[in-house]
Parts: sequence; structure tokens; C-alpha cells
Amino acid sequence: MHFNILLKPLNLDLLLLPELMKAFIKNIASVFLAFLVLFSTMSFSISEHYCGDVMVARSLFSKAESCGMDIQKESQNEVCSVLKKNCCKDVVIQIEGQDDLKINNLSLSFEQQLFITSFVYTYINLIEGLDKKAIPFNNYSPPLIVKDIHILDEVYII
Repeated sequence: MHFNILLKPLNLDLLLLPELMKAFIKNIASVFLAFLVLFSTMSFSISEHYCGDVMVARSLFSKAESCGMDIQKESQNEVCSVLKKNCCKDVVIQIEGQDDLKINNLSLSFEQQLFITSFVYTYINLIEGLDKKAIPFNNYSPPLIVKDIHILDEVYII
């Protein structure tokens, strides 16, 4: 009883509420499954730049920025050549998405198609739903008021 009081300002009937909830849950599940397929097939890379043992920069989908401590290529000088060990390193983590999605093509013989159509047709006609908001007096006009019946019968609402 108290649900009808809450739903009256929204002009919702208590009988329509399960249908609305079912449609809402179906839409939410469809969006969730679409995002699940999208993110499971997407591949991306994470690039990290380390200076020594400390991570300086991390980037998604592109190369991480350098710390500026990279050793420049030195010109080869025959007189003096000093080789210095590079303390920086770049690490790229590649995450591959799923490539082998199976598309199921259903091929049925004529007999199987005939069986399925007759089965569905038979059982859909067995289950008949009620009309939504069936108004039995919709095609009838109200009677003409010749005299005020309440005053004639002396019936007053207090």
C-alpha cells in the first residue's frame, strides 16, 4: 500500500515497476558487456624511464619523457676517448589484447529451421500477456445529465 503512495507522484503503476526494472537491468548488462569486449580486445603499451633504480617517468600509449641525464653520443677522438656507463634505461611493457574472437555462424538445415519456427510460433501463442492499461469503457460515452441526481435523492457528501 505504501509503495503506491510513493509512486503516485511519478505516475507509475506498481504493476509496471518490474517491467521497468527488467528493462533497466538489461540495458546496464548490455553496456557492461560491450565495455568488457572493448577492453579485452584493446592492446596498449606502458613506457617507463628509470634513472638508476628510481622510476622518473611513466607514460601510457607513448614514450616516457627522459630525465635529461642520457649520455650524448660522443665524437670519436683518436687522442682521447672516455667511455661512460649510461645510468638511464627505458622499459616498455606491451599488453596485447585478444585477437582471436570467434564469430559463430549458425547454419541450420531447412528441417531445423521449420522445427524452430513452428516451436516458437506454438509457444508464443500459448502465453498471452495482458494489455497495458486496458480501459473497458473507453468506447462508450457517459450518459447525459438531465437532472442532478444527488439533490433529487438528497444524498450529500460530508
